[in-house]
Amino acid sequence: MTATRPVGPTASIAALERRAALIRALRDFFHREGFLEVETPVRIPVPIPEAHIDPVASEGWYLQTSPEICMKQLMAAGHDRIFQICKCFRKGERGRRHLPEMTMLEWYARGTDYMGLMAWTERLLRQAATDVLGQPRLIWQGHEVPLDGPWDRLTVAEAFERHASLSMEAALETDRFDEAIALEIEPRLGLERPLFLYDYPLEHGALARPRPDDPAIAERFELYIAGLELCNGFSELNDAAEQRRRFEEERGLRRKRGLAPGALPEGFLTSIEQLPACAGNALGVDRLAMLFADKAEIGAAVAFTPDRLAESDGG
Repeated sequence: MTATRPVGPTASIAALERRAALIRALRDFFHREGFLEVETPVRIPVPIPEAHIDPVASEGWYLQTSPEICMKQLMAAGHDRIFQICKCFRKGERGRRHLPEMTMLEWYARGTDYMGLMAWTERLLRQAATDVLGQPRLIWQGHEVPLDGPWDRLTVAEAFERHASLSMEAALETDRFDEAIALEIEPRLGLERPLFLYDYPLEHGALARPRPDDPAIAERFELYIAGLELCNGFSELNDAAEQRRRFEEERGLRRKRGLAPGALPEGFLTSIEQLPACAGNALGVDRLAMLFADKAEIGAAVAFTPDRLAESDGG
Protein backbone atom coordinates (compact mmCIF):
# COMPACT_ATOMS: atom_id res chain seq x y z
CA MET A 1 0.00 0.00 0.00
CA THR A 2 1.44 3.38 -1.01
CA ALA A 3 1.93 5.82 1.86
CA THR A 4 -0.05 9.03 1.66
CA ARG A 5 2.21 11.98 0.92
CA PRO A 6 1.57 15.45 2.37
CA VAL A 7 -0.10 17.74 -0.13
CA GLY A 8 -1.11 21.37 -0.13
CA PRO A 9 0.29 24.41 1.63
CA THR A 10 2.09 24.37 4.96
CA ALA A 11 0.40 27.52 6.30
CA SER A 12 -3.26 27.93 7.20
CA ILE A 13 -5.51 30.45 5.47
CA ALA A 14 -5.54 32.55 8.64
CA ALA A 15 -1.73 32.56 8.82
CA LEU A 16 -1.39 33.61 5.19
CA GLU A 17 -3.96 36.37 5.67
CA ARG A 18 -1.98 37.61 8.69
CA ARG A 19 1.23 37.47 6.64
CA ALA A 20 -0.32 39.46 3.79
CA ALA A 21 -1.54 42.12 6.22
CA LEU A 22 1.95 42.32 7.74
CA ILE A 23 3.66 42.81 4.38
CA ARG A 24 1.11 45.49 3.45
CA ALA A 25 1.83 47.28 6.75
CA LEU A 26 5.59 47.14 6.17
CA ARG A 27 5.21 48.65 2.70
CA ASP A 28 2.85 51.36 3.97
CA PHE A 29 5.37 52.38 6.64
CA PHE A 30 8.21 52.88 4.18
CA HIS A 31 6.03 54.71 1.68
CA ARG A 32 4.96 57.12 4.42
CA GLU A 33 8.59 57.58 5.44
CA GLY A 34 9.55 58.68 1.93
CA PHE A 35 11.42 55.55 0.84
CA LEU A 36 11.55 54.48 -2.80
CA GLU A 37 10.58 50.85 -3.33
CA VAL A 38 13.08 49.21 -5.67
CA GLU A 39 13.47 45.85 -7.39
CA THR A 40 16.91 44.42 -8.08
CA PRO A 41 17.93 41.18 -9.85
CA VAL A 42 17.66 37.93 -7.92
CA ARG A 43 20.43 36.35 -10.05
CA ILE A 44 23.85 37.97 -9.76
CA PRO A 45 27.22 37.04 -11.33
CA VAL A 46 29.30 37.21 -8.11
CA PRO A 47 27.96 37.09 -4.53
CA ILE A 48 29.52 38.69 -1.49
CA PRO A 49 32.07 36.22 -0.03
CA GLU A 50 30.80 35.12 3.37
CA ALA A 51 32.42 32.42 5.46
CA HIS A 52 29.24 30.93 6.89
CA ILE A 53 26.69 31.56 4.12
CA ASP A 54 26.72 29.42 0.98
CA PRO A 55 25.06 30.77 -2.18
CA VAL A 56 22.94 28.69 -4.56
CA ALA A 57 24.37 28.38 -8.09
CA SER A 58 22.15 29.26 -11.04
CA GLU A 59 23.52 28.51 -14.52
CA GLY A 60 26.95 29.93 -13.80
CA TRP A 61 25.61 32.84 -11.76
CA TYR A 62 24.16 32.79 -8.22
CA LEU A 63 20.85 33.41 -6.51
CA GLN A 64 21.29 36.32 -4.13
CA THR A 65 21.79 35.63 -0.44
CA SER A 66 20.62 39.22 0.11
CA PRO A 67 19.98 42.20 -2.20
CA GLU A 68 22.87 44.08 -0.59
CA ILE A 69 25.20 44.21 -3.60
CA CYS A 70 22.67 45.90 -5.88
CA MET A 71 21.03 48.11 -3.26
CA LYS A 72 24.33 49.60 -2.10
CA GLN A 73 25.18 50.37 -5.70
CA LEU A 74 21.88 52.26 -5.94
CA MET A 75 22.83 54.23 -2.82
CA ALA A 76 26.24 54.98 -4.36
CA ALA A 77 24.43 56.26 -7.47
CA GLY A 78 22.66 58.94 -5.41
CA HIS A 79 19.53 57.50 -3.84
CA ASP A 80 18.63 58.72 -0.32
CA ARG A 81 16.16 56.13 1.00
CA ILE A 82 15.33 52.78 -0.62
CA PHE A 83 13.71 49.52 0.41
CA GLN A 84 12.58 46.25 -1.09
CA ILE A 85 10.87 43.02 -0.11
CA CYS A 86 12.40 40.15 -2.06
CA LYS A 87 13.37 36.50 -2.17
CA CYS A 88 16.83 35.41 -1.00
CA PHE A 89 18.47 31.99 -1.10
CA ARG A 90 21.01 30.24 1.14
CA LYS A 91 22.16 26.69 0.56
CA GLY A 92 21.48 24.14 3.26
CA GLU A 93 19.55 26.41 5.64
CA ARG A 94 16.54 24.46 6.87
CA GLY A 95 15.27 24.20 10.43
CA ARG A 96 12.47 25.35 12.67
CA ARG A 97 13.58 28.95 12.13
CA HIS A 98 15.42 28.70 8.79
CA LEU A 99 14.46 28.27 5.13
CA PRO A 100 16.75 27.94 2.10
CA GLU A 101 14.39 30.32 0.25
CA MET A 102 13.34 33.24 2.40
CA THR A 103 11.63 36.61 2.12
CA MET A 104 13.77 39.57 3.13
CA LEU A 105 12.92 43.20 3.85
CA GLU A 106 16.00 45.33 3.31
CA TRP A 107 16.32 49.09 3.54
CA TYR A 108 19.01 51.79 3.40
CA ALA A 109 19.01 55.43 4.42
CA ARG A 110 21.56 58.16 3.84
CA GLY A 111 22.78 60.33 6.72
CA THR A 112 22.09 57.92 9.58
CA ASP A 113 24.03 55.25 11.47
CA TYR A 114 23.27 52.05 13.34
CA MET A 115 21.86 53.93 16.33
CA GLY A 116 19.43 55.83 14.13
CA LEU A 117 18.54 52.59 12.39
CA MET A 118 17.59 50.99 15.72
CA ALA A 119 15.11 53.81 16.33
CA TRP A 120 13.70 53.34 12.82
CA THR A 121 13.29 49.60 13.44
CA GLU A 122 11.39 50.31 16.66
CA ARG A 123 8.96 52.61 14.84
CA LEU A 124 8.50 50.11 12.02
CA LEU A 125 7.55 47.13 14.19
CA ARG A 126 5.48 49.19 16.61
CA GLN A 127 3.44 50.61 13.73
CA ALA A 128 3.13 47.25 11.96
CA ALA A 129 1.79 45.60 15.11
CA THR A 130 -0.68 48.44 15.64
CA ASP A 131 -1.87 48.20 12.02
CA VAL A 132 -2.15 44.40 11.92
CA LEU A 133 -2.91 43.35 15.50
CA GLY A 134 -4.67 46.48 16.73
CA GLN A 135 -2.11 47.15 19.48
CA PRO A 136 1.68 47.56 19.86
CA ARG A 137 2.06 44.16 21.52
CA LEU A 138 3.02 40.64 20.44
CA ILE A 139 2.11 37.32 22.02
CA TRP A 140 4.27 34.46 20.75
CA GLN A 141 4.36 30.96 22.22
CA GLY A 142 3.33 32.20 25.65
CA HIS A 143 5.64 35.25 25.67
CA GLU A 144 3.82 38.58 25.82
CA VAL A 145 6.15 41.29 24.51
CA PRO A 146 5.06 44.95 24.56
CA LEU A 147 6.41 47.04 21.70
CA ASP A 148 5.61 50.44 23.16
CA GLY A 149 7.95 52.14 25.60
CA PRO A 150 11.75 51.95 25.41
CA TRP A 151 13.36 48.80 23.99
CA ASP A 152 16.33 47.19 25.70
CA ARG A 153 19.88 47.53 24.37
CA LEU A 154 22.80 45.30 25.31
CA THR A 155 26.32 45.22 23.93
CA VAL A 156 27.72 41.88 22.83
CA ALA A 157 30.43 42.06 25.50
CA GLU A 158 27.77 42.68 28.18
CA ALA A 159 25.68 39.78 26.85
CA PHE A 160 28.65 37.42 27.26
CA GLU A 161 29.21 38.66 30.81
CA ARG A 162 25.54 38.26 31.69
CA HIS A 163 24.57 35.03 29.94
CA ALA A 164 27.57 33.06 28.65
CA SER A 165 29.97 30.66 30.37
CA LEU A 166 32.99 32.51 28.96
CA SER A 167 33.94 36.05 28.02
CA MET A 168 33.61 37.48 24.52
CA GLU A 169 37.41 37.58 24.23
CA ALA A 170 37.74 33.93 25.24
CA ALA A 171 34.98 32.93 22.80
CA LEU A 172 36.82 34.67 19.97
CA GLU A 173 40.15 33.08 20.89
CA THR A 174 38.68 29.55 21.00
CA ASP A 175 36.43 29.96 17.95
CA ARG A 176 33.31 29.51 20.10
CA PHE A 177 31.71 32.91 19.49
CA ASP A 178 28.85 31.72 17.24
CA GLU A 179 28.24 28.68 19.44
CA ALA A 180 27.94 30.77 22.60
CA ILE A 181 25.66 33.30 20.91
CA ALA A 182 23.32 30.61 19.56
CA LEU A 183 23.16 28.28 22.57
CA GLU A 184 23.71 30.46 25.64
CA ILE A 185 22.80 34.03 24.75
CA GLU A 186 20.06 34.11 22.07
CA PRO A 187 17.43 32.09 24.01
CA ARG A 188 17.58 34.68 26.84
CA LEU A 189 17.15 37.81 24.72
CA GLY A 190 13.99 39.84 24.25
CA LEU A 191 11.77 37.78 26.53
CA GLU A 192 10.16 40.74 28.31
CA ARG A 193 10.63 43.49 25.72
CA PRO A 194 12.47 43.71 22.40
CA LEU A 195 16.25 43.85 22.73
CA PHE A 196 18.94 45.19 20.43
CA LEU A 197 22.23 43.30 20.70
CA TYR A 198 24.89 45.67 19.38
CA ASP A 199 28.60 46.51 19.08
CA TYR A 200 29.88 43.25 17.62
CA PRO A 201 33.60 42.45 17.41
CA LEU A 202 34.89 43.70 14.07
CA GLU A 203 35.58 40.18 12.76
CA HIS A 204 31.82 39.54 13.05
CA GLY A 205 30.80 42.62 11.09
CA ALA A 206 32.41 42.14 7.68
CA LEU A 207 30.42 44.90 5.96
CA ALA A 208 30.01 47.26 8.92
CA ARG A 209 31.85 50.46 9.72
CA PRO A 210 34.21 50.30 12.74
CA ARG A 211 33.28 52.46 15.69
CA PRO A 212 35.39 55.67 15.55
CA ASP A 213 36.34 55.50 19.24
CA ASP A 214 37.05 51.75 19.19
CA PRO A 215 38.08 50.32 15.79
CA ALA A 216 37.93 46.76 17.16
CA ILE A 217 34.13 47.11 17.36
CA ALA A 218 31.73 47.06 14.40
CA GLU A 219 28.69 49.35 14.36
CA ARG A 220 26.34 46.39 13.96
CA PHE A 221 23.17 45.25 15.75
CA GLU A 222 20.65 42.44 15.73
CA LEU A 223 17.10 42.60 17.11
CA TYR A 224 15.64 39.87 19.32
CA ILE A 225 12.03 39.33 20.33
CA ALA A 226 11.16 36.33 22.54
CA GLY A 227 14.55 34.77 21.80
CA LEU A 228 14.03 35.05 18.04
CA GLU A 229 16.61 36.96 15.98
CA LEU A 230 14.82 39.14 13.43
CA CYS A 231 17.24 41.49 11.71
CA ASN A 232 20.84 42.45 11.08
CA GLY A 233 21.69 46.14 10.66
CA PHE A 234 24.79 48.27 10.60
CA SER A 235 26.45 51.52 9.66
CA GLU A 236 27.75 50.79 6.18
CA LEU A 237 31.47 50.51 5.51
CA ASN A 238 32.42 52.82 2.62
CA ASP A 239 36.17 52.25 2.57
CA ALA A 240 36.82 50.16 -0.56
CA ALA A 241 40.34 49.09 0.44
CA GLU A 242 39.20 47.94 3.87
CA GLN A 243 36.20 46.15 2.35
CA ARG A 244 38.50 44.30 -0.05
CA ARG A 245 40.73 43.24 2.87
CA ARG A 246 37.75 41.89 4.79
CA PHE A 247 36.46 40.01 1.75
CA GLU A 248 39.86 38.35 1.40
CA GLU A 249 39.61 37.28 5.05
CA GLU A 250 36.18 35.77 4.39
CA ARG A 251 37.58 33.92 1.37
CA GLY A 252 40.36 32.57 3.54
CA LEU A 253 37.84 31.29 6.08
CA ARG A 254 35.91 29.58 3.29
CA ARG A 255 39.09 27.82 2.17
CA LYS A 256 39.61 26.56 5.72
CA ARG A 257 36.10 25.09 5.60
CA GLY A 258 36.99 23.28 2.38
CA LEU A 259 34.74 25.53 0.29
CA ALA A 260 35.47 27.38 -2.92
CA PRO A 261 36.43 30.96 -1.97
CA GLY A 262 34.58 32.49 -4.91
CA ALA A 263 35.53 35.56 -6.90
CA LEU A 264 35.53 39.11 -5.58
CA PRO A 265 32.57 41.33 -6.58
CA GLU A 266 34.70 43.96 -8.30
CA GLY A 267 31.79 46.11 -9.45
CA PHE A 268 30.50 46.30 -5.90
CA LEU A 269 33.94 47.19 -4.55
CA THR A 270 34.26 49.99 -7.11
CA SER A 271 30.87 51.42 -6.11
CA ILE A 272 31.84 51.44 -2.43
CA GLU A 273 34.13 54.39 -3.20
CA GLN A 274 31.00 56.48 -3.94
CA LEU A 275 28.86 55.16 -1.08
CA PRO A 276 27.70 57.99 1.20
CA ALA A 277 27.46 57.78 4.97
CA CYS A 278 24.44 55.54 5.40
CA ALA A 279 23.04 52.56 7.28
CA GLY A 280 21.11 49.49 6.21
CA ASN A 281 19.04 46.76 7.79
CA ALA A 282 17.94 43.29 6.64
CA LEU A 283 14.84 41.86 8.34
CA GLY A 284 13.54 38.32 7.94
CA VAL A 285 9.89 38.61 6.92
CA ASP A 286 9.17 34.91 7.43
CA ARG A 287 10.34 35.05 11.05
CA LEU A 288 8.37 38.21 11.66
CA ALA A 289 5.30 36.48 10.19
CA MET A 290 5.92 33.64 12.69
CA LEU A 291 5.67 36.17 15.51
CA PHE A 292 2.60 37.93 14.16
CA ALA A 293 0.75 34.64 13.54
CA ASP A 294 2.00 33.02 16.79
CA LYS A 295 3.55 30.04 14.99
CA ALA A 296 6.37 27.99 16.53
CA GLU A 297 7.80 26.75 13.22
CA ILE A 298 8.70 28.88 10.22
CA GLY A 299 7.01 26.53 7.77
CA ALA A 300 3.64 27.47 9.29
CA ALA A 301 4.23 31.10 8.23
CA VAL A 302 4.91 30.47 4.52
CA ALA A 303 2.65 29.02 1.84
CA PHE A 304 4.97 26.13 0.92
CA THR A 305 8.28 24.81 2.22
CA PRO A 306 10.68 23.11 -0.21
CA ASP A 307 10.52 19.84 1.71
CA ARG A 308 6.72 19.82 1.52
CA LEU A 309 6.87 20.35 -2.24
CA ALA A 310 9.46 17.57 -2.57
CA GLU A 311 7.40 15.16 -0.46
CA SER A 312 4.14 15.81 -2.28
CA ASP A 313 5.78 15.42 -5.72
CA GLY A 314 7.90 12.42 -4.84
CA GLY A 315 11.21 14.32 -4.75
